[in-house]
Amino acid sequence: MELHQVRYFLAVASTLNFTRAAEMCNVTQPALTKGVQKLEQELGGQLIYRERQLTHLTDLGKAVLPMLERALASTEAVRRRAREFQQKEMAPLAIGLAPSISASLVLEPITEIRKFVPGLHVELREEAPNRLVELLLEGEINVALVGDLDDKPERIDDWSLFAERYVAVLAPSHQLADLPVIGMEALREATILGRCNCDVEPKFQEQLSPDAPKHHNHRSDREIHLQHLAAAGFGIVLAPEHMPRLPSLKALPIEGDPVWREVHLLVVQGRRFSPALDAFVKIARLRDWSLHMGMPPHPPHHNHIAAAVSA
Repeated sequence: MELHQVRYFLAVASTLNFTRAAEMCNVTQPALTKGVQKLEQELGGQLIYRERQLTHLTDLGKAVLPMLERALASTEAVRRRAREFQQKEMAPLAIGLAPSISASLVLEPITEIRKFVPGLHVELREEAPNRLVELLLEGEINVALVGDLDDKPERIDDWSLFAERYVAVLAPSHQLADLPVIGMEALREATILGRCNCDVEPKFQEQLSPDAPKHHNHRSDREIHLQHLAAAGFGIVLAPEHMPRLPSLKALPIEGDPVWREVHLLVVQGRRFSPALDAFVKIARLRDWSLHMGMPPHPPHHNHIAAAVSA
């Protein structure tokens, strides 16, 4: 089925006149008639009754008319979108973020990209890390930022951007809020607000003691919900240091900085990058994240991150 055949049929269906339909399509009447006949052959039945004074659609023509209208409209929309993309009138960039990764991390990079890609259209999606990998492979997102990832397919390219420690976030009225640092013993006795899909929770549990009962009386998969609970005095949030906090909360270091995690940039190996994605990956990899976020130097065993960024 050729698109011009569909266009010819739709012109005849709207005018019920082969001469006027040919004029609409800027073709000769014999060419238009031949195109409609070929479409009829492909669909296995007559679409139009051709009568000198009474041209009209057959039952088959009436049945397929809405579907052919949608097909032509969709095709034209695809062509428009492709032209916009090639002319950089529209540059989509879908970024996936794990629940423990704040959107604040990507704001400056995408602001830089927008300066030279005016048609930038950003979509942010928050999902569990494993689901983000699936969305990458399915083409639903272009790039993902995640924490530590135990298992990923070989088709995923992975760059370590930076390492960060976790801190204790709590209300100023909390009984531990006046300490300069919070020790692990104090955390063992405290109520920890649980984060669903947390990539570092096993690390904290190991530090707190694998055999100790979890104090997750309250849980959420949204960071802002946990912070509101903490502000209301329900417990302590163990949060990555980059995470923006409510003004009513304070963050305290954990004695010895026992828990760190890396933040990774993921893309699908071998896929052609759009200009927007190419710019985002380059900016993210070359960026000195420690300067932008005021993070302390990371432990020696994370020093390979600098090499990955400069690669």
